[in-house]
Amino acid sequence: MYQLTRISKALTVVSLSSLLFMGQSIAAEPTNSVSVSNSVKSPAEVSPVTNGVSQKLTGDSKAATSLNKLLPTIKYTTENLSDNAKKVNSVTWTADAEIDRNIGTKLQALLNWHHNGVGPVDGYWGKNTRKAMQAFQKANGLDITDTLNAETWQALTKNEKLTTQPVLVSYQLTEADVNVKTTTIPADSVAKSKLEGMYYESLTEALAEKFHISEKYLKSLNPDASFTAGEIITVYNPGNPNTKPVHRVVADKATETLYAYDENNNLIASYPTTVGSTATPSPTGTHTVKVKVHEPNYTYTANDGSKSIIPPGPNNPVGSVWIGLSKPTYGIHGSPDPARISRQASAGCVRLTNWDALSLLGVIKNGATVEFS
Repeated sequence: MYQLTRISKALTVVSLSSLLFMGQSIAAEPTNSVSVSNSVKSPAEVSPVTNGVSQKLTGDSKAATSLNKLLPTIKYTTENLSDNAKKVNSVTWTADAEIDRNIGTKLQALLNWHHNGVGPVDGYWGKNTRKAMQAFQKANGLDITDTLNAETWQALTKNEKLTTQPVLVSYQLTEADVNVKTTTIPADSVAKSKLEGMYYESLTEALAEKFHISEKYLKSLNPDASFTAGEIITVYNPGNPNTKPVHRVVADKATETLYAYDENNNLIASYPTTVGSTATPSPTGTHTVKVKVHEPNYTYTANDGSKSIIPPGPNNPVGSVWIGLSKPTYGIHGSPDPARISRQASAGCVRLTNWDALSLLGVIKNGATVEFS
């Protein structure tokens, strides 16, 4: 929950109650936000096939321009891949086959590329992968199942260009990649407010978020890496985000999924999410998008009424994005811990991975409908 009060042309401070996270009370959700200077409107559809450059959208629409600013461009090759990476890229699923890590990685990639987010790619069949598969089934008029079946795999692999796109790729680290700011983040909100920024705590955390992969999986794919500039590492290819305008989203508490729809009510994307908690439930009914903020700060209000303003950064309590609703103090936002999406509680808001929140920020319309079900 958030309480918004404007304090300048560029900064809006929001006061929140404490946030429940994994059953513990921690710094509240963003008690503030920053106004977004660029209006984020919808673009023409862009193919998810990347052809050597991921997250670089073509065209001069406002949404494409916005997404190109929000998401890092990733130039990759398929040279010098390990035998295991090559297996992931060429593997195919057959009926009743076990979903091992190779198949699991390919499945997660296909779901992501069809704009049904799985959270951090880790190669394992789990809750968020199953939910993404079911959202894909829903969007394509397929039977909703708890396990992968031939009909779903056939639909996922129907687009040959998408199917042959590499899942694991080679990427050469740049100076900018390895010189990211890092910090040690204290538990106390007052101590957090004294930091320069809520930066990543390690280089590998930053790289994992850039490539939408779990930090453990990144390390296992690169067991001998020193993660220095000029080094070539193996990473997951994120593909391109949904670029169709989002006119309506539905936060489904039962499935812990945020469903995104176009102007014709077609389901065009889904994101794993945390929606409220028992102690601080999300609102009910229908609301609208009122404010969109990139890199918000966050004001924590203690029990004695004192306030601590926590600076922006990926590890801010609301991550890198705040999409405020017409229902005061509520919104859709990012997360400092993508691995816990759908496995944690929130103070009534809709929590996404930072990359999903950024992708949604780029295409959701001002005034878009937000429904809680």
